[in-house]
Amino acid sequence: MTTTRRSVLAGGLATAAMTSAPAIIKAQAQPSAARTLKAVMHADLRVLDPIWTTANISAYHGAMIYDTLFGIDDKFTPQPQMVSKWGVSDDKLTYTFELRDGLKFSDGAAMTAADCVASVRRWAARSGGGQTMMKRVKDTPVVDDKTFKIVLSEPYGLVIESLSTISTSLCYMMRRKDAETDPNQQIRETIGSGPFLYNRDETRPGNRHVYDRNPNYVPRAEPPSAMAGGKVVKLDRVEWIWIPDAETQLNALMNGEIDMVETVSYDHLPILEKNKDVRLIPSPTSNQYVFRPNWLQPPFNNVKVRQAAAYALNQEEFLQANIGDNRFYRVCKAMFTCDSPLATTAGTEGLMEGNVAKARELLKEAGYDGTVVVMPQPTDLGVIKQLAPVAKSQLEKAGFKVDVQPMDWQSMVTRLISNKGAPSAGGWSAFGTSWVQVDILDPLMTPNLAATCDKARAGWPCDEAMEKLRDKFVAATTEAEKKAVAEEVQRYALQIVTHVPLGEWFAVSAVRSNVGTPAVPPLITIFWDVTKN
Repeated sequence: MTTTRRSVLAGGLATAAMTSAPAIIKAQAQPSAARTLKAVMHADLRVLDPIWTTANISAYHGAMIYDTLFGIDDKFTPQPQMVSKWGVSDDKLTYTFELRDGLKFSDGAAMTAADCVASVRRWAARSGGGQTMMKRVKDTPVVDDKTFKIVLSEPYGLVIESLSTISTSLCYMMRRKDAETDPNQQIRETIGSGPFLYNRDETRPGNRHVYDRNPNYVPRAEPPSAMAGGKVVKLDRVEWIWIPDAETQLNALMNGEIDMVETVSYDHLPILEKNKDVRLIPSPTSNQYVFRPNWLQPPFNNVKVRQAAAYALNQEEFLQANIGDNRFYRVCKAMFTCDSPLATTAGTEGLMEGNVAKARELLKEAGYDGTVVVMPQPTDLGVIKQLAPVAKSQLEKAGFKVDVQPMDWQSMVTRLISNKGAPSAGGWSAFGTSWVQVDILDPLMTPNLAATCDKARAGWPCDEAMEKLRDKFVAATTEAEKKAVAEEVQRYALQIVTHVPLGEWFAVSAVRSNVGTPAVPPLITIFWDVTKN
């Protein structure tokens, strides 16, 4: 049986980042406070293009204002979302998709199949899974305003699951004229296809982002289920309020000035656990810290230097410094996360344990000349801001020279993506970040494993053998074969060091007691099917 994302997810998840443009949509009448939800998200939103970046905050912005062709339900099964019906030819080479009636953009213009084709192509240029699919796509013809096809050169059983991905970047449907923007350039427009519209008139970048219910959006008739079903908006407005200081967040939540904190500081849990007006919501899935080296620039253009870092780093210290509360973190060397079907410790022996002696040995073999490792540090994103300082301490013990450069998270994201040059020219050497579990469950999904050179994500690993292994995973037809190939991928990835896992942590959200949230916690932060009494 071919492994699908559904089988990967259902099989073993055991743990329970502006340029302003002229306003096109006029602000609606000021909604009542009772129908306005104010949330402090985990980061300030500065990048409005959820395809250009993998930053989760931009993906969540995307989920507000764009819809998708397919969505994953709470049973981890792909379901039609903007698609009304679809089919595949007997030879498994032609997929035909028909759109639902009444689909419109937030400016009232009808959505067409041509918009979808352009959106799919732009998404696929940036997504690792999309790139893998498009290697097998021969054509994407538009049949009529409601119908288009994806024609393959060879059978590929993951077409629907690729289109329904919940890992960044999601396959969001945009206007054709927006989607035809160079994938390496940010889209500045925000006319979307989803349940909310972005209110530029009342947004104040760096302070708040405002989303109003989209009156042109037609939800599906089915009950909501994770990223599938009826995305019924039960609020008039959602405001993302940016409060960088955790103490101020806490006071605002307890005083009722805001309704939600997406990621609570673990130091504040004892206070919140005693507050009857606040409800805590632990995430059902984990997040993985990672160290990502830049393959293009010294010193990490040398594989032995990358290997030295993998030996020098120590997971426990990262977890203690960033989380602290051991109820919400765990040491885990598994590249595809612990308690998942593809979890394995293969190839991890001696790594990520602070083996300074081995790291020094490798640096000597590499002829490391003291080139400074430049690491950006996001000072406004609490759950990862200690990654760079801890890495500095650990790497320096092994003989590296490290320069940590503080900045805000979205500036860091832009720097990481946009600058491939040397650190002396504004580039970088390595960075620490975090990925949600559902982004990294297999070799195809995991963005850090795409070793497609200039087409890869920031870090730009370039390795033909890794790409062949990922293709081998796609071609595997049984669960046993998939698991065996995933083990091969992990071993090889740790040899060439695409990235280094730094352990796992579990987020905790907090909402006021008068906020109603979905009974089954969604896999990403959403605001449809949310109420405020």
